[in-house]
Amino acid sequence: MKIAILILSAGSSKRMGTAKQLLPIGKTTLLGLCIENAIHSNAEKTFCVLGSNAQKIKHSISQYNVEIILNNNYEEGLSSSIIEGIKYINSENFDAVLIMLGDQPNVNTKYLNSLILSSEKYSSKIIASKYLDNIGVPAIFPKSYFEQLQQIKGDKGAKYFLNSNISHVISIESDRLLDIDTKNDYLDYLKTL
Repeated sequence: MKIAILILSAGSSKRMGTAKQLLPIGKTTLLGLCIENAIHSNAEKTFCVLGSNAQKIKHSISQYNVEIILNNNYEEGLSSSIIEGIKYINSENFDAVLIMLGDQPNVNTKYLNSLILSSEKYSSKIIASKYLDNIGVPAIFPKSYFEQLQQIKGDKGAKYFLNSNISHVISIESDRLLDIDTKNDYLDYLKTL
C-alpha cells in the first residue's frame, strides 16, 4: 500500500506572533521535527505544504527529503492547504494520504506507523486520531476520498469532514495531539524535553 504523508504548514502563525515553523527544538525546528518523524515512517513519500514565509521556511528544511507544495491561498484556511496538497499528489498514484500538521511535535514515527498499520488492515476506512472527545489529524484518507477532500472549505481543515463521515472512520486513541499555537504552548512543550 502506497501512502503519502502531507504535512500542512502554510499558516501565518498569527497567535504565535512569529513563524512557528522556525521555532528551535533541539538541533532542528518545530517543522523540522515533524518532517523527521514523517520521513522515518513507513510512508512512501513526504510532502509539505508551505504558504506564509514559504521561502524562508523552505530554506530551513532544505536538508530533508521532502517535496514542497506551495499554497498561495493559505489565508483561506487549513482546507486550502489540504486542497492544494491533494491536487498535487493525486496524479502520483498513492493509495492513501496521511495528513498531519507541522505544529504537532509529539506525533512521532512510532505513532505514524501505527496509523499506517491500521490503514493497511482497514484499507477502505479513514483512520483518524482521537483525543478526548475529538477526532482529527493525523489521519489517513484512502484515495476514494481525495475528490471529496478537494471540496472542503474554511479553517476547520479535516475535522468537519471526519465528523460528517464518522461511520467510515476508525479512530485511534492518542495523547499526542498537542498543537503549538501560542508562545506558552511552545514554552510548555520545551519543559517536557
